[in-house]
Amino acid sequence: MRAARSLLFLAFSVFLVSAQTTEVPLPLTGGNLSRLAALLPLPGQFVSILEKRPSLSTVGLETRVLRVGGSPQALYQVIVSASKGVRAPCDPRLGITEEEYRQYLVFQSVLASTGKTVRLPLARDSSRVVFGNVTGLNGVLDGVSINLRTGEMRGPEGYSALPTLVPASTAPDRVLDVRSGFQWKVIGSDATAGNGVKGTLNLLELGSGMIVLNYTRTSMINRKLAEGEIIVGYER
Repeated sequence: MRAARSLLFLAFSVFLVSAQTTEVPLPLTGGNLSRLAALLPLPGQFVSILEKRPSLSTVGLETRVLRVGGSPQALYQVIVSASKGVRAPCDPRLGITEEEYRQYLVFQSVLASTGKTVRLPLARDSSRVVFGNVTGLNGVLDGVSINLRTGEMRGPEGYSALPTLVPASTAPDRVLDVRSGFQWKVIGSDATAGNGVKGTLNLLELGSGMIVLNYTRTSMINRKLAEGEIIVGYER
């Protein structure tokens, strides 16, 4: 059993090393720290649990069909089918080839509400926000803290990361209408202690005013491996 655990952690450590990046985030200053504090949730904050769902994107297709003078009626039928998650056969009246049709009508992930709402467990003072756990969050955020004076995020595995700024999204086929935000990429491992983590935390403000907090991580504490992702949305 001990040998099997050692091999598991070795594989996990190799996975972490291969995923490391050369980008070195800088500490936040001034207005960015104030913005970070304003986006983070408050104690007792109610949040909606979100999930990723597949959706058909037709933005590129609409532009291409209109550019070549294709049939608006045929395009409308395609859009109606796509809104139901169905890829209709390519209609020659669109004025594009089958290959173009497959290229422009693509599946992508969108965020949708699960219909579940929870009161977010966290402690917050003037210097730090510390997340807890509650049914529905699956322990993903439990023990994660963010320093309000430096922007540093630290996880229960013992590793930390500084954030990078997320710019506003401007692409017409963007999945999320991001106004601004922050991202942390935390990576580390210690074979002796049996701890390690590879995680990405996103804190995003959308054009609608909603704030999305998303944490995806593969974690090991005392050689116990766990994977998880949680996405919540709320307003401040």
